Amino acid sequence: MGIHRVMHEIKRRRLDVLRVTNITPQMRRITVGGPELAGFVSLGSDDHIKLFFAETPEQQAVLENMKFGGDNEGPKPAMRDYTPRRYDAERGELDIDFVLHGDGPASTWAEQAAPGQHLYIGGPRGSMIVPDMFDSYLLIGDETALPAIARRLEELPANRQVLALIEVPNAAEQQQLKSAANVEVQWLHREAGQDLLSAVKTITLPAGSLYTWIATESQTSRRVRRVLLDDFGVNEDFLKAAGYWKADPTTED
Repeated sequence: MGIHRVMHEIKRRRLDVLRVTNITPQMRRITVGGPELAGFVSLGSDDHIKLFFAETPEQQAVLENMKFGGDNEGPKPAMRDYTPRRYDAERGELDIDFVLHGDGPASTWAEQAAPGQHLYIGGPRGSMIVPDMFDSYLLIGDETALPAIARRLEELPANRQVLALIEVPNAAEQQQLKSAANVEVQWLHREAGQDLLSAVKTITLPAGSLYTWIATESQTSRRVRRVLLDDFGVNEDFLKAAGYWKADPTTED
């Protein structure tokens, strides 16, 4: 079977913050768990879960009684999409990595998160399964894509080639990435004027059958995708490009 989607039962979960770990100065890993994590499923390395953040007592009341697919009356809490970085069913733990960018409900919550607090999540709604049918992988993203890139690298076998282009603010935001595959990582430092679109134009594609994955700012993701299709002849059937955030939130995709 080729690339395919698997759907999951969606439920809201109230989880406990177990640990808070700083991976880099601007990346914080929050480990959650608790009885309601039982039955959690995440089969794709770039899965998304919904995180919910109540900022008023009225939003909190809606959140505590929320049902997916039902009628949830009242002021809705803020929702943000995040990648499940690691799920350990035996230990009952879920890691979620947050970029601390100084504003927004998720970053604001992560800045002050501490053991004993609670986090409400929903999903993932489904998983995109990319079977081990490719010789090589081209992974392109910024710091918001690092959890998905790191997770995919950890899941690849030893006989695969990977080229990863990762844009971060500076060298302090680089992470140690583990993989059995043969991985070349090009770290791009935004504060030094390096960027994904410029870097992509100069790459040499890995040999063999290729799966390409892009996740960064929405317009940048579209531009990178266009370059790879038009200039490099990448197979569109085996390319996924996602906009993880918008530089201008007023624009339409």
